[in-house]
Amino acid sequence: MTLARALALGLVGLGLTQGLAAQGGSAAPTKFTIKVENISKGEVLKLSNGKSAPFVSAPVLWAIHTGANPIFTGGQVDAGKGLETLAETGNPALLAKSLSGAPGVVAVGAYDHPVGATAGGPITPGQGYEFEVTAEPGQFLSTAWMFGQSNDLFYASDRPIALFAGDKPVSGDMTPQLALWDAGTEVNEEPGLGPNQGPRQATPDAGASEKKAIAHVSDKYTYPKVSSVLRLTITPDSKAMSSK
Repeated sequence: MTLARALALGLVGLGLTQGLAAQGGSAAPTKFTIKVENISKGEVLKLSNGKSAPFVSAPVLWAIHTGANPIFTGGQVDAGKGLETLAETGNPALLAKSLSGAPGVVAVGAYDHPVGATAGGPITPGQGYEFEVTAEPGQFLSTAWMFGQSNDLFYASDRPIALFAGDKPVSGDMTPQLALWDAGTEVNEEPGLGPNQGPRQATPDAGASEKKAIAHVSDKYTYPKVSSVLRLTITPDSKAMSSK
């Protein structure tokens, strides 16, 4: 089952472009445009069999929240709320549903349509996702999405991304805050080659299970530097910037 097919089956029925919880708080929240781009070119994964494979990223889960990251806690095992599904299949639907209404979560959703595409799916080299969220001072952005050529790896920031510096909306390239995480739910195979990884696995739950703490990936394999394959940018609404 290809990654795109697994996503298509799992995403049916969920309004992925919409937040699953009403955003509240004081009046006139700031609107932000979030861009996640696959900036890799060609087939950047060099495999042990002498071949190569493209870098692929799955749909993005996002949460606007206060306090700690509601998606996961590094150093702890997966809480069973949907991160395993996101990290192993690329499908954020279960985790988005679990986070809706969770303490501190103002809004949560996911986005699965590459820019210019008419259907949802992963982003391949040169493609990207672009979506909008709204937030107020004191609120943060946390995200997570699967590294498609893996068993259970995902990209996320090391800590929630502050959307305001005081009352001023932040803007710019947030890629340096991203890291590649291991969900600790499935034994890793060589990226881009493993038979139990998104593009090649026979079923969404294929692969040897494990139960380890969530952590930055650390194994015998080589992974591309985050900044060489991904770009995460945040741009506040121009009216919000001009009024600050």
